[in-house]
Amino acid sequence: MGCILVKKVESVIRGNKLDQVEKALSHLGVSGITVSQVLGWGRQKGHITEFYRGKEVEVRLLPKVKIEVIVNDGECDEVKKIIAENAKTGNIGDGVIWVTPVEDFVRIRTAENILD
Repeated sequence: MGCILVKKVESVIRGNKLDQVEKALSHLGVSGITVSQVLGWGRQKGHITEFYRGKEVEVRLLPKVKIEVIVNDGECDEVKKIIAENAKTGNIGDGVIWVTPVEDFVRIRTAENILD
């Protein structure tokens, strides 16, 4: 039996866009996603000023949401498009998307290798 070509699409987006992206991926037929709250900075370098307990502090790591989706190779471009369209505000800090190949994928409950 040949291996199925599978990709992991990862994106880091603004937290307030998560619901919109998740609904769009569900509507597309994506069967599962993993979401993590993360901290980081990109081009904007995370330089914003906030007040904490009455003192001004510089925030360097901004809160974002990371979404991970495992899809067949043929679905990868559409998933990237859906994430980009639904996460975009047009402002710096909208996020990034990257894709990596998946070499192995095993369901823990059944020990089934899903890629076979």
